Amino acid sequence: MEITDVRVRKIAKEGKLKAVVSITLANDFVVHDIKVIEGEKGLFVAMPSKKSADGEYRDIAHPINSEARATLENMILECYNATE
Repeated sequence: MEITDVRVRKIAKEGKLKAVVSITLANDFVVHDIKVIEGEKGLFVAMPSKKSADGEYRDIAHPINSEARATLENMILECYNATE
């Protein structure tokens, strides 16, 4: 998976949401609304999601294996930390 661009928009308000991120894959495909959230164990990345009819949130775009997820999370958090 080639991540060719990461755009971090930090959130200035107090709260758990710290940033909203867009990534570009291979200069061909963009995923918007990835969130950087402050959790109990530190920062984590949440994929874009949609509230379903039963009230639960379901990811609408996500990595399909743990290696891809780790690559994505590491790059997003690295870019987030670089913008501080």
